[in-house]
Amino acid sequence: MSDGQRLFIGGEWTEPDGGHYPVTDPATEETVGWAPEASPGQARAACAAAREAFGTWSRTRPEERAAVLGRAAGIIRGSLEPYADLARAETGATTATARAMQVGVAAARFRRYACTEPAEWAVPPQINEAGPMGRAGVTGALAVRQPVGVVTCVTSYNNPWANPAGKIAPALAMGNTVVVKPAPQDPLSVYRMAEALQAAGVPPGVVNVVSGREVAVGEAVVASGDVDMVSFTGSTAVGRRIAEVCGRDMKRQLMELGGKGAALVLDDADLGSAVAGIGTTFSFYSGQICTAPTRVLAQRGVYGRLVELLGGYASRLKVGDPREPDTVVGPVISAEHRARVESYVELGRKEGAVVVAGGERPPRERGFFVAPTLLADCTNDMRVAREEIFGPVVVVIPFDDEEEGVALANDSDYGLIDYVWSGDVARAFRVARRLRAGGVGVNTVGRNMEAPFGGFRMSGVGRDVGSYALHAYSEVQSIVWPG
Repeated sequence: MSDGQRLFIGGEWTEPDGGHYPVTDPATEETVGWAPEASPGQARAACAAAREAFGTWSRTRPEERAAVLGRAAGIIRGSLEPYADLARAETGATTATARAMQVGVAAARFRRYACTEPAEWAVPPQINEAGPMGRAGVTGALAVRQPVGVVTCVTSYNNPWANPAGKIAPALAMGNTVVVKPAPQDPLSVYRMAEALQAAGVPPGVVNVVSGREVAVGEAVVASGDVDMVSFTGSTAVGRRIAEVCGRDMKRQLMELGGKGAALVLDDADLGSAVAGIGTTFSFYSGQICTAPTRVLAQRGVYGRLVELLGGYASRLKVGDPREPDTVVGPVISAEHRARVESYVELGRKEGAVVVAGGERPPRERGFFVAPTLLADCTNDMRVAREEIFGPVVVVIPFDDEEEGVALANDSDYGLIDYVWSGDVARAFRVARRLRAGGVGVNTVGRNMEAPFGGFRMSGVGRDVGSYALHAYSEVQSIVWPG
């Protein structure tokens, strides 16, 4: 047996056919560990194992499935510090973020779906008149939620704990089995999650994890004939390719894709609140989050002051080692991604944007760091305003009146989460209802974890979180009988 991580297939820890590759700490550029490179054959074997386990698991009492999830939550919570240390090393997240928003949220999600909910509900009886189908009478009906089957979960690199947990926990709660394909940059945390689930009593084959840098591994777990549904979080470009494959076999899809969140700051807004909320783009995961308010639309009356405050806010943030308690902005995930983010900043300059803060690489010898950057005097047709940068970069666009602000916000290929800041709550809600986005934050960037989550347009297909995730990972069956 090698010293590297092994795959988890059918309840067994299996040596990868493709050997191992290094997982790099984006803050230090040192090797965190060695991730397994599965072969397409091993990926298909994981799907076959999930198919074999589905029948028994789907018939297990919901209370028994919930108990397994509850035990997993306890195991994850009990190992919070070592799990968070690994997550920080793999992703470059700050210690506080790794503990609270990565491992902490993962434990909370397993605990949330350890609460069983009714899987069936009565439909009001219907009186039917006599006809060719039979005599007059009353029919009763039940709507029953059934598991979809085998679910492939393809997860993102920005949160290797909360993102997989948000897929695995509701899928298992509904009686599905899963094959997890984690992001190649930071898969080791997902294997720790699989260990926790195994220790919690998940039967063999119910949860499988296969990783790899090769595209063929992801293609195998999406295209497998054993798979009934694909749940994907990642870029819109990859989501399109997955959707094309799913469409050929009519597989269910849940797609959480890109975003270019518009933050409308109206002229009566509390600018301190707006700056604190928008500023999370600079700090939270170093802007590597699809829900970030990256495209700020500021009404003329507050535009100048807002740019000044945001520029000062960005300039004061400490960029550095995520292990240090006062670090606010860690690195981005890789050298390649840093180059991509920097190329967008340079593109913004060429397009005519004014660099108010940042714009230069922080003076650090090692690590993939990007300075929090604010681009002002932008227009909505600039590429930096239209394309997802996925880094600590905010663009600011002025507008004159409410009508223009709404039109600019909706002039986007994306529609995941938008934001409105206004001192007049009625006005803010009126504007929010006009925005073409799956969610709108009113004077906050906070989330309600029972509210449906998903996007319009190129930001995705479907909704999850809370009870909506149970809907997403189930099919509805009607049972009808004569009364």
